[in-house]
Amino acid sequence: MSATLSFTAPTAHGPREITLAYARVGTGEPLVLLHGIGHHRQAWDPVVDILATERDVIAVDLPGFGESAPLPPGLPHDLPTTSAVLGAFCAALGLDRPHVAGNSLGGLLALELGRENLVRSVTALSPAGFWTQAERRYAFGVLTGMRRTARTLPLPLVERLSRTAVGRTTLTSTIYARPGRRSPDAVVAETLALAHAEGFAETLRAGRSVLFTDDVPGVPVTVAWGSRDRLLVPRQGVRAKRVIPRARLVRLPGCGHVPMNDDPALVARVLLDGSRAQSARALRTSFSTVAL
Repeated sequence: MSATLSFTAPTAHGPREITLAYARVGTGEPLVLLHGIGHHRQAWDPVVDILATERDVIAVDLPGFGESAPLPPGLPHDLPTTSAVLGAFCAALGLDRPHVAGNSLGGLLALELGRENLVRSVTALSPAGFWTQAERRYAFGVLTGMRRTARTLPLPLVERLSRTAVGRTTLTSTIYARPGRRSPDAVVAETLALAHAEGFAETLRAGRSVLFTDDVPGVPVTVAWGSRDRLLVPRQGVRAKRVIPRARLVRLPGCGHVPMNDDPALVARVLLDGSRAQSARALRTSFSTVAL
């Protein structure tokens, strides 16, 4: 079910009224899904139906992305503000410390929510924030180029490219290892989402100084990385493990930066096991830690 929710978020700049778009489906313990920069909640579509068999799944459009409006004037699109907004969003939905999973920017936000003890488990897929400055500059340069391309290409050309595997590769191979598997409609929609993302520039600007350097004590954490991630290279997962030593580090063979479409069954399994916060034994028997 797709909906919007307006609520008051207590930010460092005072309480502000925020409206976020989200989709909710399934039954069970709540699991909040957070997408990456320039994307939208539909990035999770390949795994939502699987997750919904065991979880109450809430996929959110982050502020300034998808169908969610940017943050009000005067509020920065930075990590503390966006985390406060997401915490208030969960409270407004009546979610008491939900499980949370995120990809890229969403993975960083999920870890921050875990660090603040606002969630009961964290699963982060290729999370931002574990880069060197050279790696960050490279990733931001690629993202800026993707954004420029999305805003420049005429819609009829995007639609034409999306109809062939070669065209889908041209448009999306930076984030997918298997871009031919992405549906034409999804490729068009996410290209438009990137082109129209009002929060893109401010979010990218705020990320220039971001490094995730704190442990996440008391919350089960899974960090998963695609072996073919071309945007945030897999060695960053090893750094994440050093920062969060009790985290499970999982390799996603053959997956790119946005792995949900590359291997939905594997990613759904990682998410479900990662959200079994009260059953660490299930995590130990499902995966072994792999050096990336």
